[in-house]
Order: sequence, then structure tokens, then C-alpha cells
Amino acid sequence: MGSLRRSLPQILSLLLFLGLHGVAQAAEPERTTYIVHVAKSEMPQSFEHHAVWYESSLKSVSDSAEMIYTYDSAIHGYATRLTAEEARLLESQTGILAVLPEMRYELHTTRTPQFLGLDKSADIFPDSSSASDVIVGVLDTGVWPESKSFDDTGLGPVPSNWKGECETGTNFSASNCNRKLIGARFFAKGCEAMLGPINETEESRSPRDDDGHGTHTASTAAGSVVSGASLFGYASGTARGMATRARVAVYKVCWKGGCFSSDILAAIERAIDDNVNVLSLSLGGGMADYYRDSVAIGAFSAMEKGILVSCSAGNAGPSPYSLSNVAPWITTVGAGTLDRDFPANVVLGNGLNFSGVSLYRGNALPDSALPFVYAGNASNATNGNLCLTGTLSPEKVAGKIVLCDRGLTARVQKGSVVKSAGALGMVLSNTAANGEELVADAHLLPASAVGEKAGDAIKKYLFSEGKPTVRILFEGTKVGIQPSPVVAAFSSRGPNSITPQILKPDLIAPGVNILAGWSKAVGPTGLPVDNRRVDFNIISGTSMSCPHVSGLAALIKSAHPEWSPAAVRSALMTTAYTVYKTGAKLQDSATGKPSTPFDHGAGHVDPVAALNPGLVYDLTVDDYLGFLCALNYSAAEINTLAKRKYQCDSGKQYSVNDLNYPSFAVLFEPVSGSSVVKHTRTLTNVGPAGTYKASVTSDTASVKISVEPQTLFFKENEKKSFTVTFSSSSGAAQQRVSAFGQLEWSDGKHVVGSPISINWD
Repeated sequence: MGSLRRSLPQILSLLLFLGLHGVAQAAEPERTTYIVHVAKSEMPQSFEHHAVWYESSLKSVSDSAEMIYTYDSAIHGYATRLTAEEARLLESQTGILAVLPEMRYELHTTRTPQFLGLDKSADIFPDSSSASDVIVGVLDTGVWPESKSFDDTGLGPVPSNWKGECETGTNFSASNCNRKLIGARFFAKGCEAMLGPINETEESRSPRDDDGHGTHTASTAAGSVVSGASLFGYASGTARGMATRARVAVYKVCWKGGCFSSDILAAIERAIDDNVNVLSLSLGGGMADYYRDSVAIGAFSAMEKGILVSCSAGNAGPSPYSLSNVAPWITTVGAGTLDRDFPANVVLGNGLNFSGVSLYRGNALPDSALPFVYAGNASNATNGNLCLTGTLSPEKVAGKIVLCDRGLTARVQKGSVVKSAGALGMVLSNTAANGEELVADAHLLPASAVGEKAGDAIKKYLFSEGKPTVRILFEGTKVGIQPSPVVAAFSSRGPNSITPQILKPDLIAPGVNILAGWSKAVGPTGLPVDNRRVDFNIISGTSMSCPHVSGLAALIKSAHPEWSPAAVRSALMTTAYTVYKTGAKLQDSATGKPSTPFDHGAGHVDPVAALNPGLVYDLTVDDYLGFLCALNYSAAEINTLAKRKYQCDSGKQYSVNDLNYPSFAVLFEPVSGSSVVKHTRTLTNVGPAGTYKASVTSDTASVKISVEPQTLFFKENEKKSFTVTFSSSSGAAQQRVSAFGQLEWSDGKHVVGSPISINWD
């Protein structure tokens, strides 16, 4: 949640507010916001314009309801406030496809270019003119335009096809945009309809970013080169986005109360009309069918216009089936670590030394060891170990270091609680939910975060020692940490709960301890009591990995402007890596064991290789419509996504397995009784003519995998199809264990890799 920074009290206060709001309205039927999807082609002839028809249909069920937004590019329809009965009546009308309730989405909260090989490869990327024609749209919390990451030095005129603008509002004027930050808009009507007017003393009713998250994601995707960047001296060096010469357009859709679907759709609508090339959304909601998910619906319209949509996978890992944003026309990005760390060692009075991490920079602790206490023993609360607000006894912690357990509230919030109780420092211990994954924070007091095993050992010392003591030693920044990357434990995991035959996430990118631009309206912890102000901050989440891929997609788009969004994604996926230079498999931080395609998708992004993939798995709008037919979607459900009537061919056998996706999620379904599953794919040659041979590896002997044909000869730009047959042995289904493999096509120079997952339903 957030970039791993949102706290439970914020959510509880929102729910409380919503609850109180409901009580206040109890005298009359409660209204809520609905998004009304309309079959525009069914407009009665008596109406001259669809907007008049929308108005008439709305007035037929409610005298007082007004339209919050009307939509034409992202969807056909409008947003309005209705009672449940009015919504039911409206949905029964001819031409109304669906009336969907407003949904609240949440944010999934500069060594990266070097780690990805971008610093050594400037010469292989396109010349500055084509690179600077690409526009990355970011839907988030807005932008801090004064950040050096949006300096436009050296950039030419704004691209001539740009149709966007710089909207004005609280603390934001048209002059805040430039040749780098070429557009900035804000969308608050949906949020205000649900929660009341934006409190402009607390947040700007404008594109200005009062949170930091939006500035961080936008500068990660396409920030300018900034030398001498750091957070309190940590991670010092040159900060740069993935596509340093791309243009940035910001669409503020997230407020203190959340990110609402009506605002998100309105922003996607404007972004499409503004002519962005890539859309980056580091946010997600629950899991819903594609025709009920506003991000999936809006992304479909963007894809139709040739816009690549990159979304964060979510921070609900390592639980299985925890993914957000799984539509196949969305590029779904999980998170991995960098080869950089911020060690802060915890040294106990008995001499034992444990590795931790921290971004604290401030008054140092005394050189001598300090008294050490477990929060659970310094509180009268049953959950005192969690260091929740008001639970610590000042007389038991004053002048001491406190050990707190992770859980319920934000990590930095616990530090604030410990500090306000009079303690001098904190050791933050992971529990089983977080395992050994360490995420660094710019704590308000000297603090170090340790893994679960270290935490258990430290507690053992605290419980057995009469007068326990501790020291925290801060060691700054260390690079060259191995193994790296590893899959972040928080990164959401497959299988795909909506369509198990589509493997998600698509790939992983850096998302742990990422340095990027920040808002001067808020401190690095985001806490109200944090009065520090920084130009750059280090935070973690799939919110951070998503804009890496958005920016890399912009780079590839600038090199290959004719490529479709599916071709760009295919290039990123088929060139991703799943082994370290040593040959060992990528690791999962949650288990310490090799990760699987349900964790890392196709693997970790390799942008240099992605520029020259050899072959791509391309997809057209019609391919996706065939996919919807294979899901047995009704005509109305398809119309909701496609914004037009589309008739599935009753004489055609549609199969989800034949969507031309760059990965293979094989599902043996006992209902069908078949022990054989076939997947057909088509490859497009985007390199020189050549002969490619197929090879398959698998970790199970109970499923036989064959490729036909095994050799494909390509002329330039030629397409060739092949079929992969998966044959399960009779006893395999009883094992109920997922199996994994890899299919590779190679001409000796290019390796076009696709992950395979095998499951029994």
C-alpha cells in the first residue's frame, strides 16, 4: 500500500469518515458515485448528440443527479451520483451497458541506470531527437515541478503532436511546465463527490504533489540527469530517469482520500486525447473481471490508440494470487532489489552482531552501549510489541533503545512513536510476514531494521539477559551486494486469479530502496511530524518498479516508433533474464530459494537486450477481442471494454491458449478430461533474416513438452507460427504442484525466451 508507506490509521480514519458520512445521510437513500457505460451506437435518433442522450437517461431516473464527468475516449458514458435503486433502474434502460460503483484504488508505494547497464550504452540508444519525441504520462499524486529532475536544459521544442496543457490551481501555474514537464492536469471531482471538497490548507487542488509519490514515479520514468543527488548523503551520485530525454505529462488522480476510478478514467481519457505514448500507473485496486475494472477498461482504450500501459503488480506478496492489474493488454510489473544496501548493524551487549538497514541521518547515538528493551515489555497494551501510537510507557523506554515488531502501522510511524515516548533509538524486527527482506527508511530517530531470524535471536537475548544493552552502527552506502536482483518479498505473486491461462506478473524491475525526486511539501517519511525537506528520497514498492518499465518502454518506442504496445512489451519480456552471471537462478527474498515465473514473470528487465530482441510476439486489437470471446464475455461486457459492438463468430472455436502472449500459463482442467493442452503462437521477425531453433527446459518429468515446428526460418519482417503441446502423465494431476519451464528460440545471436507455468485446476 502506498509505496509501502500508507498506514492503517489513515485507512481507518477514511473508513470512519465514510461511516459518519453515511450516518449523516441516513434520512434519505444514500447516494454514491457510479460510472455509467453506454452503448453509444444505440443512441435514439431523436437525440442530436450523445451528451443530450446521457442527460436525458439520467434525468429519467433522478431529478437531482448531475454528471460529474462525461467520457468519450477512455469509455463511452459518464459518472454521476445515484441511489442503489436509481442505479438499478438506469442499468435496465436500453443502451446502458453497465452501471458500476465507484472504486477506490491505492498507490503501490540512482544506481538503477548503472545496474541496468544504461550508463555504458548511450551509443546504442536512439539519437536525441527521436528520444525526445516520446511522451510518458504518469497517473499519480501530481508533481513537484521545481525538482531538478524536470529541468529542460538541452531539450528542443515540445513535440508538435502534443495536445495537452498545464492546468492551474493551488500553488500551480502554467509557468510551472516547461519543455521537460510538458503537461500537468488534476482530477478531483470523483474524490470530492465521495469525500467532500479538497481541503486546500492540507493539499493542493492542482497538479502540485504534496505527497512525494508522484514526483518519485515521474522522475524514475523520465527524470533529467541530476548530478550530486542523494538522500542525506545515502546513495550519492547521479540521479536519472530511465528515458532522460522523454517528455513528462502528469495527471494527478490520487488524493489523501485515495485514487477514485471516475478520476482515473477521466485522466486516461485526457491522456489519450493529449497524445501520450506511454501511461504509467503505480496504483491498483481489488481483483475484478476486466469489464468491471476501470483501470483495465481505460487501458484497453489506450492500447487501441497505440499507448503502452504499464502498471504495478501490487505489494501484497509473497502470498499467491495477490496480483493487481492482470489484464493482458496491461504490462504488469513486479519488484526486485538493486545491488546496493544501507547497512546499520545491531551489536548486542554479549558481542553478537546482526545486519540491518537504515537511512537515518541525524544526531549520533553515544559510542557506549545503551539500555535495550522489548516494546512488548514496555507497554500495557496486548499488542504493545507493535509500537502503536500511545502504547509505550515513557518511564520504561526513556533513554533506551526499543525493539519493535513490524505490522499494522508504517515502519516510520513506529519510529515516531518510540521517539515521542522518550526513547533514543529503535530496532525494528521483521516477523514471519516479511521474512528476511530489509527495506530501508529515513527514520526520525536512530533506527535499524533487521530480518526475522535476527529479530528472534535479539529477542532471545532480551528475554534472557538481566541488563541488556545494544549499539547501532551506521555504515552508509554499500554497492556490489550479491546476489542481486532478488524478488522483493512484498512484490505481488501469481497465479493470475482472473485468467489463470495468462501468466502474470510480466516481469520485474528495480523496486527496493529507489532514489528519485521528491516533493518539498512533505518530509522523507511522509509523516506530519517530519519537518525535514529533501530533493530526493529513497522508497520501495512495485510503485517504483512500474515507472522503470514505463521509462524503458519509452526508450524502446523511441528506437522503434512503429512497434505496437504488445511488441514493446514482448521485447522487454523475451530478453529478461532469470539467472545470475554465475548461472544460478534468481532468488526470492521471501524464501531464500529460487524464484518462479509466478514471482518474476519472464524475469528481470534487461533494457539493452530489449532494443534488439530478434523476434516479437505481437498482438492487435482484434486478438484481444478474440480473447474476450474465449472468456465467453457477453456482447454488453465486450462493448464496455471495446466501446463498440463486436460479434463473436459462433462458428469459430476461440481459445484463451491462443492469445499471442510472450509467456505460457498451462492449465490442465479435469472438467475437460484432457491430458493434452495446446498453445499456438506467432512470431514476427524484427531483426535480420535468420534461422531460429526451439529449445525447452522444464522442472517436471510428468509433463511432456513438444514444439512444432522446431525450426523457423525468417525473412525480414516475416511472421511464422508454431504450436506447443503439453502432455500430462496420468498421475501428474494428483501431485497438485505447480511446475515451471522455459521455451527459447535462438538464431545463435538472439535468445527469445518465454516462461512456462503448469498447473492442474
